[in-house]
Amino acid sequence: MRNKILYFILGISMMSVTSCLDMDRTPQNIWTDDDLLSNDAGIKVYMARLYSQMPWEDFRYMGEWGFGDSYSYLGCFGIEGTGEAINRDGICKQFTGENTAWWGKAFTLIREANHLIETLPDYASNFDAATLDGYIGQGYFVRAYSFYQMARRFGGVPLTLKEAEYTGDNAEALEVPRSTEEATWDQILADFDKAIELLPEVTPDSDRGYANRYVALAFKAEAMLYAGSVAKYNQTVSGGLTGVGSKTGVRVMGFDPATANEASARYFAEAYKAAREVMTDGGYSLRQASADTPEAKYQNMVDMWRDLSSPENILVREYHYPDLSHGLDAYSSPYQWHNPLAGGTCPTFDFMELFDWPEYFSGDNSSYTTRYEDGSLRVTTGNSNGDGHYLQFDDPMDYFEGAEPRLRAYMILPGDQFREQNALEVRTGVYTGTETDIAPLFSSYSYAGYNDKYDAVANLETMTNPSQVVQVELNDGTSINAAGANGPFMNYAESTVTGLHLRKYLDPDVTADEIGEGMSDQPFILMRYADVLLAAAEAAVELSIAGEQCPVEGDDMLDVATKAIQAIQERAGANVIQNKLAGDNESRDIVRKERRKELAFEHKTKWDLRRWRVLDRDNRDGFWCDGRSESTFSNNENYRFHGFYPFYAKSTDKWFFDVHYVNIVDKEFTYSTVDYYFAIPDDEVRKSAYIDQQPNRY
Repeated sequence: MRNKILYFILGISMMSVTSCLDMDRTPQNIWTDDDLLSNDAGIKVYMARLYSQMPWEDFRYMGEWGFGDSYSYLGCFGIEGTGEAINRDGICKQFTGENTAWWGKAFTLIREANHLIETLPDYASNFDAATLDGYIGQGYFVRAYSFYQMARRFGGVPLTLKEAEYTGDNAEALEVPRSTEEATWDQILADFDKAIELLPEVTPDSDRGYANRYVALAFKAEAMLYAGSVAKYNQTVSGGLTGVGSKTGVRVMGFDPATANEASARYFAEAYKAAREVMTDGGYSLRQASADTPEAKYQNMVDMWRDLSSPENILVREYHYPDLSHGLDAYSSPYQWHNPLAGGTCPTFDFMELFDWPEYFSGDNSSYTTRYEDGSLRVTTGNSNGDGHYLQFDDPMDYFEGAEPRLRAYMILPGDQFREQNALEVRTGVYTGTETDIAPLFSSYSYAGYNDKYDAVANLETMTNPSQVVQVELNDGTSINAAGANGPFMNYAESTVTGLHLRKYLDPDVTADEIGEGMSDQPFILMRYADVLLAAAEAAVELSIAGEQCPVEGDDMLDVATKAIQAIQERAGANVIQNKLAGDNESRDIVRKERRKELAFEHKTKWDLRRWRVLDRDNRDGFWCDGRSESTFSNNENYRFHGFYPFYAKSTDKWFFDVHYVNIVDKEFTYSTVDYYFAIPDDEVRKSAYIDQQPNRY
């Protein structure tokens, strides 16, 4: 109903007709404050407009495109240089800016929030006190979230806290200079706190999708984690990442080094307090499996993304085809469902390595550990993926036996079942050599050899694209295509380019004729309880590292952090930590790694990597949060990710896997310290005597 109201408003706004009118009369198609703010029905219209403009990052948001008028039906996840996934398109690039910056539209939304905050009290007699407070609280929440989305992009921004009226001769008076970054985060904190004070604890069904007290608390925790991280980790960037604006003379980017540690601790304390209130009073919980088995845990995490009644959901953006829809299934399904596109979100082997495996493989490979000594996942009998000979498996899924169920719930593995099909056919090629102990396909697996191609390897049959049929006769006289129905293909990026597919959020029940651009309508969970648990854990460890006392009386914050991580790991079927977390970087990275796994493909990781300041070359050792060196995926300023490529061996009738830098599409990423803050839109800087460009972009 909310969306129909919104479309009605937009329709009304486009129906203005110039004719002979009494100019002293209010046109009938203009909605005044008396129409909108004096009654519940009018307020619903106003709220629908506010929330329709919110900068939600969901299926229709793209890191490269930003918040444009042309919302993306081609949505995909984790392709912004985070290492979660890769795809074929130009939109797969490092997250250093957006084509449509969250700037002008931000101030439009903030102005409308300010109008609600300032004007609604004039109609107080029309509402009971709780209802009035709730509506004003929505205004503060919208403003807080809008400033938050600006701050994590730009640092200090103009804090427009009053509705300014343009009269024609006061244009210069309307200009508001950028505030310091610290003042900006302080205002975000104040606005969230005001929203928390005023909003109801429970959202009525008629207002589903709007904020309540616990929604505001959860987003406050997320925002304060960002603020606390920037205050602390800007100092780890070479030279310190801070600067004063040339027009304003204030610190528009970063924190004063003399007070940054104090500010960091203050923000982390606010994050912890907010998260703890949701945990103790909000009534939310993790969605749990029906049984304590790997299969049940896997199925639970497959089902949770479509369950609107889940106790884990804190704020959900609902879609309803055909009025409001997206295209995730059309863009990111395996190739056999392409319509008109496919394979848009291809998880990487590097990301897959974060998940837990048993110590040893099973069956014929039970004498081999699942990881090499350096901690990377094993595919050969040697000391690295370029040494020894390949481990071989009767079925591709045998490689994943005993791996944590969350992995299988988040990505479609080669040979797994999906949409009631037979095993998903993913095959890079067929090895036709006669030897049974197969040596690594390439002489070197270093960064310099990233462009070595499988179609140039002897005794290896591959396919360029799905229409090029290359068949291989097997020992039993039957034949198979060299490549699987879903690729990978050597010169065709419509299918998987990594050997892996996204599963998280894909509709497992949709049929082929129900897949198309703009035909999907599964909901997107903007905030969930697992996120709150992770926020509490991270804030607790950061406060402990800083030597700060627990900000919540009666809490042992490291015990809270430990139990939060254990709960998430247990639900996921991962290895559960046994020791209590401590105030050190090792415990911090345990929390970060869990966050990277749990919140993958939710538009969270790209912001986490930025706030942790681990994207630039000097700090990239912290990129994966699991101790691996940046040298495993990085080369000076640039970095790449790996695919996990399945092959069938004719000589043994078994499967083996090769790990290699993705080169079906050439995706190399780079990130410098200047990119931790987006550039202010150039036209805003040029036309204003007050708006500063970022100090390091002069």
